[in-house]
Amino acid sequence: MTNPLIRFFRTKIYTAIFLLIIIMLIGVFGYIMISGYSWVDAFYMTVITMTTVGFGEVVPLDEEAKIFTIFLILASVVIVGYALSVITEYILSKNNIEELKQKKMQKEIDGFRNHVVVCGYGRNGKQAVKKLMAHKREFVVIERNRDLEERLQMDNVPYIIGNANEDEVLIRAGIDRASNFISALPNDADNLFVVLSTRQINRNINIISRASNESSYDKLKFAGANNVILPDNIGGSHMASLVVVPGLMEFIDNLSIVGKNNINIEEVAVEKLYSGKSSKTIKDLDLRRKTGCTVIGYKDENGEYIVNPEAELELAINSKIIVLGRPEQIEALNSTYNID
Repeated sequence: MTNPLIRFFRTKIYTAIFLLIIIMLIGVFGYIMISGYSWVDAFYMTVITMTTVGFGEVVPLDEEAKIFTIFLILASVVIVGYALSVITEYILSKNNIEELKQKKMQKEIDGFRNHVVVCGYGRNGKQAVKKLMAHKREFVVIERNRDLEERLQMDNVPYIIGNANEDEVLIRAGIDRASNFISALPNDADNLFVVLSTRQINRNINIISRASNESSYDKLKFAGANNVILPDNIGGSHMASLVVVPGLMEFIDNLSIVGKNNINIEEVAVEKLYSGKSSKTIKDLDLRRKTGCTVIGYKDENGEYIVNPEAELELAINSKIIVLGRPEQIEALNSTYNID
């Protein structure tokens, strides 16, 4: 949405342009009627009079034409001066407003804690941002292409324009306070450098990087990436799966983990389900009866996954469960245990 101050200055600019057109028309018609000039000569005389460039008249002016020229010069000086001042004020104000907006955004970013930093706003970066917004996670985008700034503003995305290869830009994004970092740059070499810099600044951050070539996988892992995603491999594998197990893939494609009212799968920390003073099992939680959700996975405190865990499995602190259910069942789960 356009800033009210910008709209105000634009209105003044339109007024100035309107006055310039009016005084020019008065000059042209005045010279035609008073001195009998042709259209071209009248327009020429009007322009050199308004701009006060000092060129000579087309033909010598009589007294009537001289008086008219005097008033045209005085009116032109006032109107042209007004137009120049309005345009100058608009340019300066626009720059000041953009600077204030940047400072306000930087102040907002400075208040983030345990947020996500997304590097790159290309295809993969946009998809990551879309999912983060759906889950109401705080994040900031680093993008070096200033041409994308307008798109970032339209999408209402907190952002920093700069090169993520520079530590200063990473610090401005709060990388030292962030919990996760997503490097979605199109070039593997850039991803490698950014991952290395990020790991040096924040030893505990979870880093997820994109890679175009399989040969970059081990390098990115060695540089400090916790997870490396190969979009081309995932896409090819998915297409092949649609041939081999089409029914299963169709079912998986219909599962949603993004959105407000259509989520089917949720990951829940065990601490949100019970106090932890006494250990409980999946059976003790009885989520199926209380919410309708089914536990389909378990992630222990060491990060190891168990698919379709037994009902008698004891839930350890700092572990997580993965539940499956219809959107209304997931909503009932979140409501019952006050999960944001």
